[in-house]
Amino acid sequence: MRSSSRLERLAAFLFCSVVCACTCFSQQPTNPANSNTIANTSPSRPHYSSVFKMPSSRNPLSAYSPSSTPEPELTNSPRLNQLIRDGKLYLSLKDAIRLAMENNLDIAIARYNLPIADMDILRTKAGGVFRGVNAGVVEGTPGGGVGGFGTGAPGAGAGGTTAGAGGAGAGASGLVQSTLGVGTAVPSYDPTIVASVGAEHQTTPLANQRIYGVPLLQLNTGQANFGFSQAFATGSSISFEFNNNRQTTNSPFFNLSPALGAMYRFSFQQQLLSGFGFGPNLRYLRIANNNKKISDIAFKDQVMATVTQIENIYWDLVNAYQQSQVNEQSRAFAQQSLENARKQLQLESIPAMDVMKAEAEVSKREQDLTVARTSLQLQELLMKNALTKSLDDPVLESVNVVPTDTLQSAQIVPSNQSVQELIQQALRDRPELAESDVDLVNRQISRKAARNALLPSLSLVAFYGGSGLAGPLNPVYNVPAVPNSSNVPADYPGALKNAFNNTAPDYYVGINLNIPIRNRVAKADQYRSELEYRQAELRREELRKQIRIEVRNAEYALEQTAARVEAARKSRDLAQRTFEITQKEQALGAGSTFQTMTAQRDLALAELDFVAAMTVYEKARVEVERAIGSTLEHNGIAIQDAIDATVSSATP
Repeated sequence: MRSSSRLERLAAFLFCSVVCACTCFSQQPTNPANSNTIANTSPSRPHYSSVFKMPSSRNPLSAYSPSSTPEPELTNSPRLNQLIRDGKLYLSLKDAIRLAMENNLDIAIARYNLPIADMDILRTKAGGVFRGVNAGVVEGTPGGGVGGFGTGAPGAGAGGTTAGAGGAGAGASGLVQSTLGVGTAVPSYDPTIVASVGAEHQTTPLANQRIYGVPLLQLNTGQANFGFSQAFATGSSISFEFNNNRQTTNSPFFNLSPALGAMYRFSFQQQLLSGFGFGPNLRYLRIANNNKKISDIAFKDQVMATVTQIENIYWDLVNAYQQSQVNEQSRAFAQQSLENARKQLQLESIPAMDVMKAEAEVSKREQDLTVARTSLQLQELLMKNALTKSLDDPVLESVNVVPTDTLQSAQIVPSNQSVQELIQQALRDRPELAESDVDLVNRQISRKAARNALLPSLSLVAFYGGSGLAGPLNPVYNVPAVPNSSNVPADYPGALKNAFNNTAPDYYVGINLNIPIRNRVAKADQYRSELEYRQAELRREELRKQIRIEVRNAEYALEQTAARVEAARKSRDLAQRTFEITQKEQALGAGSTFQTMTAQRDLALAELDFVAAMTVYEKARVEVERAIGSTLEHNGIAIQDAIDATVSSATP
């Protein structure tokens, strides 16, 4: 009775422990990072196209078959053909930005980082280690200051995706992240079923027959063993074993042949110090959820960088287009002046030297026009490359691009915000700071896990099981003076019944303690995590200072370029007035053709200087928007459109 009472108490204890572990695991929050993440980092997380989602199936066997993603779509969006008229691509700045959202390959490459981050979440839900996310800016599109073409906003290194905050390896700006995720080992949370079924024939030579009664002992053993195990985020784990065997022998000294055995064991283990609770056991999942936020922020940063680059390329294109027009007008005027000079030479009203000067001026302006045209062709190529997925179509590659927004129509609008207001907006909206904030949360999670790993390993261990034996009497039994008899059932169902009816129970309750002497590895990791956290705090403060300087520098550059535009505008007006006076003097016979051509050349140079000044001003305005983080808002871009690669009609 006393043994039965102890047995009942042990069974009740194991049952309650398992129920508590299962309940705690099932009630863990859907987003475990909520308690360790900053508020409002990603208020409405965008969703990406179903093309990138891993296929799901209710078929349980689908977990063991590979999933493939479709090949990249390299067909340009229909919007591109809609903008081509009469063999020319008429392009506004808004059209260029919309085409970039749909076709730009830098954005297309970065778009894959979103489902990659989701795969980290799926992996860590099962207890796996996170692999990290890419948080750098892809800059494989030349133009606008990238790849040595033009000048534009600063960014990451050209040509690829670089690791940033939240990554698994060395971090950006020289910060390592080797202790990110450090702590006790996290078991797999996916249930596991194991099975072992087989048959063995064993023949063993014997030195004498006194033990087994035969010179060669033969054993034929068949076994069918099964097991199930499951770990939980509380630091607990359960397992169940069910083993069966059947053995026959040629020895006459064995009572049973075949001997049938069945046993089971239910085990439970709970960590009590190191590895106890949700904190250390869900740290991978929480970091992966935060890394998903970093991936979302990094994609926004990618879109901002690409839009900034597209704007710079567009204004470079407008600059080249208007310069080409100015040079064409200048060459046409020089050609007309040369023809007039030749007619005047025939009438002997001017010397031959004036004709030679006019010819030299025409050659000089033809050279300028050639340079302007080739520069325009390069800018057209850079623009088409930035707005398309493929340039394999020879018609598209050869089509001319006509910008419909001009620098002449641009207005210098003074800012209605003070520098301090712009700085505060930048500190609120710049994606780099948001990434840094989430990275600090990840490091805080690692700090707590590293502290937990300092504790000794103390675990509560308990198991309960039973075994049963059955089998018919050995037909070759031959032990002199000892009759063969048995108290066990003769068939397997009897052995199975005895295993589960507490006839032969096996139970244990205890604790396992593991104390590492000196504990230097865990101590070093814990203190290093503290050092890296403080280092990351300094890096964040340095980033804030850098953003402040960028905003002020961008605002100063905007003021300087606005002054340059006004000076260039007045110089152009003066050159225009001088040219008009010189033309009138020549018509009245008081001036020469060379003087008029010189005045027109000065006017063309003033026009080119004004165009260059307006281009620099527009780029400075673009840089201010990038510095304060308002690029997407100013251009009316919805981040979901960039994710879907389809700009909605409602987007301004």
